[in-house]
Amino acid sequence: MAHRGARCHRSLISSQRSSESGQLLTGLPGTLGRMTPRAAPNSAPTIEAHGLTKHYGSERKGMVHALAGLDLVAPAGKVTAILGPNGAGKTTFVKAVATLLRPDAGSLTVAGIDAIAHPEQVRRVIGLAGQNAAVEPALTGRENLVMVARLFGHTAPAAKAAAAAVLAEIHLEDDADRPVKGYSGGMRRRLDLGASLVGSPRILLLDEPTTGLDPRTRIELWESIRSLVAGGTDVMLTTQYLEEADQLADHIVIIDHGRAIATGTPTELKSQAGRDVVEVRVQHGHDLATVAEMLAPLGTETPHLDEPARRVAVPVAEGTASLAVAVRLISERGIELDDIGLRRPTLDEVFLALTGTGAPE
Repeated sequence: MAHRGARCHRSLISSQRSSESGQLLTGLPGTLGRMTPRAAPNSAPTIEAHGLTKHYGSERKGMVHALAGLDLVAPAGKVTAILGPNGAGKTTFVKAVATLLRPDAGSLTVAGIDAIAHPEQVRRVIGLAGQNAAVEPALTGRENLVMVARLFGHTAPAAKAAAAAVLAEIHLEDDADRPVKGYSGGMRRRLDLGASLVGSPRILLLDEPTTGLDPRTRIELWESIRSLVAGGTDVMLTTQYLEEADQLADHIVIIDHGRAIATGTPTELKSQAGRDVVEVRVQHGHDLATVAEMLAPLGTETPHLDEPARRVAVPVAEGTASLAVAVRLISERGIELDDIGLRRPTLDEVFLALTGTGAPE
């Protein structure tokens, strides 16, 4: 879902003037938290789709079913993560929510608005950050945000105030007046996130926001997203990093072949995946097969060996009791360990169990 320059933001904000009152969205915030509307208690879902379909191609040349009757609910006041293999329909769904494409059938509401019947109203309440940073390198960070705020309909003073508030929130105050062409990749991604926020969106759509970032920059962007949620912005994101969904999301939807196949909190989905796992890391690689053989009778499945990491993992039915038995057996054989423990299934294992494929790439 790549965009370039101001076009990404302009496509969503060309109709950003306030609704029936005719007023401009020109609040003068002191902080980003005050400029972002908070969801009302017990409010309706942020995003709700029922029977959503989108097809490409033709029956004669071959039909691609990007969305095949998708049912999805994103609760208000939450971070919702959309996971799925490549081609599952994640980006197609984000484009539908952003009103960048029209579904062929089904219903879609965004912030209580019928997105199919009234796309221009949806554009007034959302912000979008695509897979590539859509910022103007010749301008400074501050100038980029002021430009987008003016496109939202802010007056010049309001645009400067909104830009200053966002720069503080995304931790770019010290670099705000430098040309963006000198920014690192992580700084550009944070600025792109900020450009999606200067219009005070009720809902922020993030399509793989940390793709290509190094681990440190990814963590910094996570902190910015957490701050936004604390300030009242609802977030829906797609991601190829299951750890990212585990860290950020309150609600996860896994889709495959254009349909939702599992929903829940990270903990709920891990419980669906089944058993606790006894995981052992040996000091010496030659002990790996021996430990796997010893643990096999305790497991509900064949032990999984990771030879480069000198690790063996086995799902067990009786968590702590199985761990105690494993510790005793290994101790009796005098095998030296780096680590042994009991853990819940990871989201990677959940993903594999539900889709039959490894983590999305």
